[in-house]
Amino acid sequence: TMRTVLNSNSKVTVLRSDLHAVIDQGFLDVPGNLFQKKFSNPEELQNSIELKCLNDLMSLLAPSTDIRVLLNCVSSNLQAFVVQPSRSREEFRKLASDFQLRWNFLLSAVSKAMTLNYADSFG
Repeated sequence: TMRTVLNSNSKVTVLRSDLHAVIDQGFLDVPGNLFQKKFSNPEELQNSIELKCLNDLMSLLAPSTDIRVLLNCVSSNLQAFVVQPSRSREEFRKLASDFQLRWNFLLSAVSKAMTLNYADSFG
């Protein structure tokens, strides 16, 4: 389980290292190098919320991190980028479904890259 991983210093260290390697070495099957992109306008940032969420989670990933800290990070990002900007129920549904689609796509790409390139530590 995730708690078991978080309670193991060596597993967290390897996971962090491999996640950074997957991103830095361009193994992700996503357009361009989105992780190092500077956002010049709010629309670009809105289209890359999932990248910000992943980066925020990775920055908190450390041995013995309480899983609630990671969940609060996701919750805060969703509040800031999906819930608060929504001016109507319909807009909320659109923002939420867009985020969910992009988040699932990103996590699938990360999973695929980790499995193909770092199966020993990820698998």
